[in-house]
Amino acid sequence: MRLALYQPRPTDGDIAHAFDSMARMARAAALAGADMLLFPELFLPGYNRPDLHAALAQGVEGPWVQRAAGIARDSRCALTFGFAEAAEGAIWNAAVAIDASGAVLGHFRKLQPFGPMEAEVFRPGEQLFAFDFNGRRVGILICFDIEFPAHARALAASGVDLILVPTANPAAFPHVSDHIVPARAAENGITVAYANYTGIEEGVLFGGGSVIAAPAGAVLARAGAQEALLVVTLPEAVSTDHAPHDAERGPFAPL
Repeated sequence: MRLALYQPRPTDGDIAHAFDSMARMARAAALAGADMLLFPELFLPGYNRPDLHAALAQGVEGPWVQRAAGIARDSRCALTFGFAEAAEGAIWNAAVAIDASGAVLGHFRKLQPFGPMEAEVFRPGEQLFAFDFNGRRVGILICFDIEFPAHARALAASGVDLILVPTANPAAFPHVSDHIVPARAAENGITVAYANYTGIEEGVLFGGGSVIAAPAGAVLARAGAQEALLVVTLPEAVSTDHAPHDAERGPFAPL
């Protein structure tokens, strides 16, 4: 499997430009042989735009996901991206995975809100999520979620060998991409892909440094501080004893 990761400048509410970028990068990723393309957290409508989250949030069956599904079909490249989801009378920090035929593989809601903005706007998710894709078992975590070892461990224990992490990591926290993401990969014998922004959105400077870490913790590809498209062929998962099953609780029980 070949995985692509896009590190863009922040969306900052410009939905039209975001979809133009999604289509352009999906075509580029497909030309490079990628099967899946990963975008950052809250790619739609933007991360540090709480004024837009509730106003523009949509359901997983809404126009944003439908339009992204069209891009996936046209490019023949699967997509995973973050978006503000409106459902069940709440707003969720969510991510959706769409296959190359445009079918929705499923979606995930962020478990661990980061900071007062997220805590005020978004309801926390309660369950982990994984799907089958091109012979692999793939899980999704969003940003701060990857910093909690139990989440990655539970996914790995359930058979996940690839975790996709849309993120919006500020420049003040480079240790996450430099150390924590490779550690999660090494601890669990899995691949972890962490897609961040670069640049400034409403006063928040994002650190770039998007990374894809291999099962032994080695860095397969890393972006700098500029816009970047990374494309790698993923290694096989490594068996490990570091992610035991929790037989009583199960990895997908509410947290």
